[in-house]
Amino acid sequence: MPIIFLLLFFLLSHNTIRTPIGQFLLFKLPSKYDSYHLEPMSENHLPSELPTQIQLLKVEINRLQMEIDEVIQRTSVFENLLRAKIEEEIIEEQELSLLYKQQKKAKKAKRLAQKKRGKNFDQTGILRSNQPKPIPVKNSMEQEQRKQLYREAMIYVHPDKFSMQTDKLDLATEITTKLIEIYRSGDLTALKAYHAHIFSGNTLIVPPKNQDPSKGPELTFLKIELKKLQKELTEAKNKHTYKVLTEYENPMSFVDELKAYYKDRLTKLRRRTRS
Repeated sequence: MPIIFLLLFFLLSHNTIRTPIGQFLLFKLPSKYDSYHLEPMSENHLPSELPTQIQLLKVEINRLQMEIDEVIQRTSVFENLLRAKIEEEIIEEQELSLLYKQQKKAKKAKRLAQKKRGKNFDQTGILRSNQPKPIPVKNSMEQEQRKQLYREAMIYVHPDKFSMQTDKLDLATEITTKLIEIYRSGDLTALKAYHAHIFSGNTLIVPPKNQDPSKGPELTFLKIELKKLQKELTEAKNKHTYKVLTEYENPMSFVDELKAYYKDRLTKLRRRTRS
């Protein structure tokens, strides 16, 4: 019996257990001296915050703008090389085109002077009308709305307001330039979006708190801007000289095609301008 107790004491002191099938497995149970523990995950391994839709749009807009700039720059360099090969043809074509326009204008003025003798023409040679053509109500209302939005946004970010703040002056100038461009395009939807973009604090003013970054004016404006840049990139890549540059085995062979074109063009212009 003492031997059995000694054996049991030995097994327990060495942290061994017995399986149901009667075999001893010598694996160690944890004790207060063991160093086994689970460490919390380091912050370096935690997933970063997922980007918002606005952030993704801005990244894509920047990428598109860089690609557009690259396409335009490559096309411009190639076109300059082409111009250097056909300078004389270009100059003569411009001179003859101007002469042709002047001759057409003179003929038109002569015909107009003859028609002035008719009673239906006023002092300026414009056909009289009993009443001015009314402007559609919808267009008139849209025009007034465009003017109001434009004036509000222009006053809000006009560069003169920041003439003493050089850090904001360039930004204000950039914003007003964009504003004028949108206003002159006549696109009321784009103007509304940019107007809201300015007043929502995404330019010179701190944005209001608790604003959902995935919704609202900025998202609308960025979507419009993205669509616009996608269109610009497509147009830049569809330009004939860019296609020549990227698709021709020898792009400079296009000079022969240009010379043939200008030869035909100049022949026609010389005939039309012959006095």
